[in-house]
Amino acid sequence: MAHTSAPPVDRSAAQDSDPAHDALMERLARAAAGYYRDLTAAAAMHGLTMTQAKMLILLRQQPLPMRALAGRLACDASNITGLVDRLEARGLVARHADAADRRIKNVVATEEGREAVRLIRADMRATSAAFARLDEEGRRSLYELLGRLHPEETS
Repeated sequence: MAHTSAPPVDRSAAQDSDPAHDALMERLARAAAGYYRDLTAAAAMHGLTMTQAKMLILLRQQPLPMRALAGRLACDASNITGLVDRLEARGLVARHADAADRRIKNVVATEEGREAVRLIRADMRATSAAFARLDEEGRRSLYELLGRLHPEETS
């Protein structure tokens, strides 16, 4: 199984002296766990696994090469073929040869795949309820902060 190493951790003095660091890590972990529990339940309502739903979410805006999908989903590239096969059989994704390099297969969400993402997100009631507890300013701030924590990947 291929493993990509994480970037080196900056263990700066500010981090070590900041007692809120551990509390922030715990809150982020709790929020992520709640999101993934909700995603898993909503995906299951549509006959999908969490990983299949995550793949569709990644593909909703742009096609991605199979190797990039493996990296984004943090799984071995050999697992992507089976995941794509199952989603393709349901008409949720399609494979297309890359225009620049026909050896590369890009995976694209079909209209049905994008609709599945819309339905899954609509069924994520716990996450929607959590967002509803925030006012517009709070949602805007959360959006900004999350973007600063983990900037979008470009690969």
